[in-house]
Amino acid sequence: MIDWWRRRRDARTLRDRAIPDALWRVTLGRYPFLLQRSADDVQRLRELSTLFLADKEFAGMQGLEVHDEMAVAIAAQACLPVLNLGLAWYDGFKGIVVHPDAVRARREHVDEIGVVHHYDEELAGEAMHGGPVMLSWRDVAESGVSAEWGYNVVVHEFVHVLDLRDGAADGVPALPDRPSRERWLVTLTGEYERFCAAVDAGDETLLDPYGAEAIDEFFAVAAEVFFVAPQDLLGEHPALYALLSGFFLQDPARGARESLAQ
Repeated sequence: MIDWWRRRRDARTLRDRAIPDALWRVTLGRYPFLLQRSADDVQRLRELSTLFLADKEFAGMQGLEVHDEMAVAIAAQACLPVLNLGLAWYDGFKGIVVHPDAVRARREHVDEIGVVHHYDEELAGEAMHGGPVMLSWRDVAESGVSAEWGYNVVVHEFVHVLDLRDGAADGVPALPDRPSRERWLVTLTGEYERFCAAVDAGDETLLDPYGAEAIDEFFAVAAEVFFVAPQDLLGEHPALYALLSGFFLQDPARGARESLAQ
């Protein structure tokens, strides 16, 4: 009965509140990495974005007004990771807070001998268990260009949402069973350790060195490149690409090749 009601509600939303054609074309033009997939996938992304907009609540901070173009831009990028997983993966939160630019947050850290250290951290985004998700609009707006170096704040934060779905920020999304989790950790941990070694050695890396901060950040950083520069990730980290492809049920590198051939 609940599934029937939800399907009926979604059908009504798609009929009555569909993203206008002109606005969707503008969104695809500003964020061309969204087109690196089949026409059917792009249409499904539009439908998921419509349902996402109907379900989530946007709030602008510091006088920022979140207009339709901004909301659709965020929704389309947020729905990339769940294109084939489904919006139920985002059921655990409602709020999306948008700041004009990066914000400074006061942090506290207790070191190994118990001394408390306070510091400020600049954030372009942040995801918390149960929400909300915070985003810097400047970083969102520039993601069409920043895709060239594999940076996307929306994908990054919404992959954290997927990671947090099981209650822990550990780089492991909610997987169906223990063997799946163990296989995931074998690959992800190995890739993470090799990446940290490269960062420590001062090597130039495809992935943002910020990913060396912790394995959950590595997962989110890798997912950014997977979705916006997939061929680069496949070329340099094939095992990591295969891991993410298996979880997200997507092969964006193939879509990128096909879009270039058209």
